[in-house]
Amino acid sequence: MNIVRPWLIALGLCWTTSTAAQGSLTVCADPNNLPFSNQARQGFENKIVELLAKDLHKSVRYVWWAQRRGYVRNTLSEAKCDLWPGVARGVERIATTRPYYRSTYVFVTRASSHLQGLTLDDPRLRTLSIGVQMVGNDANNTPPAHAIASRGIVGNVHGYMLYGNYAQPNPPAAIVKAVADGDIDVAMVWGPLAGYFAPRSAVALAVNPIASARPSTWPMAFDVSMGVQPHNTALLDEVDGVLERRKPDIEKILRRYSVPQSNS
Repeated sequence: MNIVRPWLIALGLCWTTSTAAQGSLTVCADPNNLPFSNQARQGFENKIVELLAKDLHKSVRYVWWAQRRGYVRNTLSEAKCDLWPGVARGVERIATTRPYYRSTYVFVTRASSHLQGLTLDDPRLRTLSIGVQMVGNDANNTPPAHAIASRGIVGNVHGYMLYGNYAQPNPPAAIVKAVADGDIDVAMVWGPLAGYFAPRSAVALAVNPIASARPSTWPMAFDVSMGVQPHNTALLDEVDGVLERRKPDIEKILRRYSVPQSNS
């Protein structure tokens, strides 16, 4: 998600005032984070933004900003952009649109390992080498990291920072590569990331949803929306309208990028 994805570091030109009312839509996005977005506009969020702007008869401008800590403070809160795609619904300090997809965390394994049917309470997780996405050494870590830690699974767990090495392309994808390379047996990954990179692996990988036995404590599925400044109700209503009208087209884009969809 893209979640439910983290925060900071300026990497491009920033506009200091909103431009949506002037015939353009200024969008904050990460320039190095496929399948979500990149500077070449190849991500599914780029494609959905283009569809949205076309429907609103606006052009698109980007503020390229790596999604790390302080992202909201340094973008929407400072009016450097009008819109932030790929945000968890209901996140604090911003207004969020209707969800345009719902996805889930997944298990990624090598197809040859035949680890079908894994659950969070599967005894095999106590002996397998496990990779989890990490945000930091605090309570902001990802739900799978918290879920297995709460079960006492620690010694065989390897953390892969969601930030990653930004000098490399699409740094969060390192955890999927680690499964293909045999560095770990199973990875617990945000669905859109796994759905995109697993089919592109030279080694056959299997992707299966993680079902949460305690969804009220550590949910694994999340609604994903777009964020705007809290006072910008006009833009919020406009974007909501497009997300509803163009829902079939948005779903086609998501399928093209193999984004796992969740009904839970």
